[in-house]
Amino acid sequence: MIVNTCGFIDAAVEESLDAIGEALAENGRVVVTGCLGAKEGVVAKVHPSVLAITGPHDTEGVMQAVHQHLPKPHDPYIDLVPPQGIKLTPRHYAYLKISEGCNHRCTFCIIPSMRGDLVSRSIAQVMQEAENLVNAGVKELLVISQDTSAYGVDVKYRTGFWQGRPLKTRMTELCRALGELGVWVRLHYVYPYPHVDEVIPLMTAGKIVPYLDVPFQHASARILRLMKRPASAEKVLQRIRGWREICPDITIRSTFIAGFPGETESEFAELLAFLEEAQLDRVGCFAYSPVEGAAANALPDPVPETVKEERRARFMALQARISAAKLQRKVGKTLKVLIDQPGIGRSSADAPDIDGVVHFKGGKAGEFADVLIQRADEHDLHGRRL
Repeated sequence: MIVNTCGFIDAAVEESLDAIGEALAENGRVVVTGCLGAKEGVVAKVHPSVLAITGPHDTEGVMQAVHQHLPKPHDPYIDLVPPQGIKLTPRHYAYLKISEGCNHRCTFCIIPSMRGDLVSRSIAQVMQEAENLVNAGVKELLVISQDTSAYGVDVKYRTGFWQGRPLKTRMTELCRALGELGVWVRLHYVYPYPHVDEVIPLMTAGKIVPYLDVPFQHASARILRLMKRPASAEKVLQRIRGWREICPDITIRSTFIAGFPGETESEFAELLAFLEEAQLDRVGCFAYSPVEGAAANALPDPVPETVKEERRARFMALQARISAAKLQRKVGKTLKVLIDQPGIGRSSADAPDIDGVVHFKGGKAGEFADVLIQRADEHDLHGRRL
């Protein structure tokens, strides 16, 4: 068995170690890969009987370990890997990774130490993968990276070629090209750089779905400086207002941290005031978790666990009210929904696994349907398939 792991926060480390233990108990022959594998000695100390430990994106290392312990017989059917490759998502949607690593040095994060600085994939390679996925039946592409809006900055936005025409290695040009494939294109992990404004008209024109996943993390100027985040609350609010003027139907998702070291009650109140003003559609909030190796761990005045959890709960209670009110305004409207399984689908406002869903009767996975929304709760919509 191959266990892919995460080593970002303590909870993810524990979950990964538990998964390795379960795999060993079930199978006894386990290869470990992923970010936790890059943390020297962590896996081996808890599970010394694993066959091999590799780091993230080490496909060759994983396959070498597998073939060492399980020689690979030739099979012309298995060896014929399809053009779209092997993916773990359902047939109708897929994640499209455009870069690896990050140039930011957020004090709560250790991704750069594990995955290095930003390295963008060539735009020709990204577009070829996207086209292969669409030809294989994918109806939704979810564009991901550690910093999607920085795509191409490491190669100075050099010009590549796709289908015989020049194409810059840059987020705007990539979105424009992906928008020609005739499927939903959804952007995740977008820093609010100025050029992000350029993709909003593409949403208005229906080229990509009107959805932005922007991890704002906080609103207090002092806390943002401690986090080494490149933003300010007032500028962010201005940007949000501008985006909504261009594309009134845009859905904005974000994540925040409550209880960051040194966060005062008044600074947390700033965060709540920002949330009230911003009226974001989809929001996640995490109580600060000290990640081993993160610079934020050395900051003074850590917030007690009980206070962190209490602030997170207050934050999510406010967002629940905002979300419920925004979803209520969709009652009576007809939404285009991508069906994930009979009776459950997602509108353009809903990314898989992290956002809400639309409930209805019937339907076939991978098909689009028009659904008349009849009622709403804090997270989901309910309606009738037309």
